[in-house]
Amino acid sequence: MAILHPFRALRPVPGKASEVACVPYDVINTEEAKALASGKPASFLHVIRPEIDLAEGTDEHADVVYEQGARNLQAFAASSDTVQEESASVYVYRLIMDGRSQTGIYGCVAVADYDNDIILKHELTRPVKEDDRTRHILEQQAHAEPVMLTFKDDPHIAAILSQTTEDEPLYDLVADDGVQHTIWRVDRPEPLVNLFGSIENLYVADGHHRCKAASRAAKQAPHQSEAAFFPAVLFPMDDMAIMAYNRIVKHLPEGPAAFLETLKASFDLAPVENPVPQKKGDICIYLDGHWYGMTLPPSAADSVVDALDVSRLSEHILSPMLGITDPRTDPNLDFVGGIRGTTDLVARVDRGEAELAVSMFPTSIQELVEVSDAGLLMPPKSTWFEPKLRSGLLVHLFSDATQDEVY
Repeated sequence: MAILHPFRALRPVPGKASEVACVPYDVINTEEAKALASGKPASFLHVIRPEIDLAEGTDEHADVVYEQGARNLQAFAASSDTVQEESASVYVYRLIMDGRSQTGIYGCVAVADYDNDIILKHELTRPVKEDDRTRHILEQQAHAEPVMLTFKDDPHIAAILSQTTEDEPLYDLVADDGVQHTIWRVDRPEPLVNLFGSIENLYVADGHHRCKAASRAAKQAPHQSEAAFFPAVLFPMDDMAIMAYNRIVKHLPEGPAAFLETLKASFDLAPVENPVPQKKGDICIYLDGHWYGMTLPPSAADSVVDALDVSRLSEHILSPMLGITDPRTDPNLDFVGGIRGTTDLVARVDRGEAELAVSMFPTSIQELVEVSDAGLLMPPKSTWFEPKLRSGLLVHLFSDATQDEVY
């Protein structure tokens, strides 16, 4: 059963929360991080993207980057703009985007649960990204950012969340993208901790590399008791929203016009005005300046993974027609999060960055759960969760973290 672990959060004082809070490290590159943090010395990007404070062109995996990140977190912790909680607790975190809300619990979960498949995964991780986050954790002696997990809805947990959100929040801010982030501190964490003791499984929604890095860091810091736990926001499944994760192909073997004829010879392809697929199995393709719609054939195999639209795309188009047999590593394939919309797909093709764009129908939360429960893995970039959590609001420290009793 799942472990929910209260922790003594390092956090900004309420008046500084909006200056500190930032997007997660993995949704932006170095240049984007530098632009977002420009003129914002309090931004938590200085901790999770410390290369922005170093000389132009510094390799983000250089030793000096990890050292800078540790210094920046130390400065953050020592600042009069932050405070560390005197007692361990958990929090309620609500996101509102475009009028839609999702509310979850912000606490720590156990590395042991991740290692023992109480926390179930649905994607493989890449060693280079594991190495990067593991080193940041060990250098900083902290988990700077939470992962996003989901669990099957529980009415008793829902009741506590509802009651908590009636109180005065600790933070209530609207980010630059219009998403509202509200956090409440739970005065008595014991009831939630006990209820999670009855939850059979948690599921990784967003943050596979941070989960794996937390596991690796715990093994390298066995004498740091808090290294055995890492921060997560746990949302009920009914609250979760998944966007499509779209694809672009950079080069077509015989060019766009010839590939269009190849597709037409194999599939029932028709021009469409709406480039967003309306049901499972449908895709829309931007090729040679126009959008076309088609339905993917069923898979010849019968596993829950094979039935995914992203798998069917690989089986019927990417692999046999384009030679893209490993979507995880093939440099001819790239992925575009659904939050960027189909206009971004068109722009990339029209700019010459790609010759083909594919607009996908979103993977469902039920498909994610079925794959995870079966002990299987999805193809890379199968799900895009939105809205994203903000980093820097609640930080989990290893050192100087004499935690209260774990209930």
